[in-house]
Amino acid sequence: MKNSRPLWLFDLDNTLHNASHAVFPAIKANMNRYLGRILDRERGDGVVSDPAAVNAIRVGYWQRYGATLLGMMHHHGVQAADFLQQTHLFEDLPSMLRSERGLARLLRRLPGRKILLTNAPRRYSREVVRQIGLHRHFARHIAIEHMQVHRKLRPKPSKLMLRRLLAREHVRPRRAILVEDTVDTLKAAKSLGLRTVWVTQYLERSDLARARVDGVAARSHGAAQTHINRPAYVDVKVKSVLQLPRKMARLR
Repeated sequence: MKNSRPLWLFDLDNTLHNASHAVFPAIKANMNRYLGRILDRERGDGVVSDPAAVNAIRVGYWQRYGATLLGMMHHHGVQAADFLQQTHLFEDLPSMLRSERGLARLLRRLPGRKILLTNAPRRYSREVVRQIGLHRHFARHIAIEHMQVHRKLRPKPSKLMLRRLLAREHVRPRRAILVEDTVDTLKAAKSLGLRTVWVTQYLERSDLARARVDGVAARSHGAAQTHINRPAYVDVKVKSVLQLPRKMARLR
């Protein structure tokens, strides 16, 4: 990083806060209800869709398209704004949030500009970073609504969107560092030349299953939880973003 400061691209959910605790379960339930209503309407026979089947379709869209919204738009013609609003409704969002202390201090310590880059909608993500006290530490906030290329939605892990972002910021890929929990996005970023940081402490079983494709699974010291070695497209693997300062040498 000689003669230039890096551009940090920070994911939000399960990177800067523990979305798996309460937020993701609520979003998934909202998505399933939304999708179930659409499937029932499309079938039109008065029979309510099986919840397990609805959930399987939702997961399939996420795995195939990288974002459930894209699958909903492609297969059911839903409006992005309506889907994002309905699936990110919470009775008490502040009580659902869990994050570590010291994140604001960490962002101040890291050299370079920071951009929040999230597949979550703007209204929700703005509220989350405000609640966890990070809203003053990002130069830009790029939510899923802003991830458009040629008037088409291109959320993470879109390489086209990442290229457009770097071009707009006048930053070479090597100067950018993506901090993210999702392996598909890390892989896409690394293929473009970005440096990559994988945050693992909030990983869910589905995340671990996808990581095993590229990493080497191993059990250490008889631990019950499977450990995934660092995949080739990950420059730095950390449990928490708070460990970033001690890993800076690996990002030079």
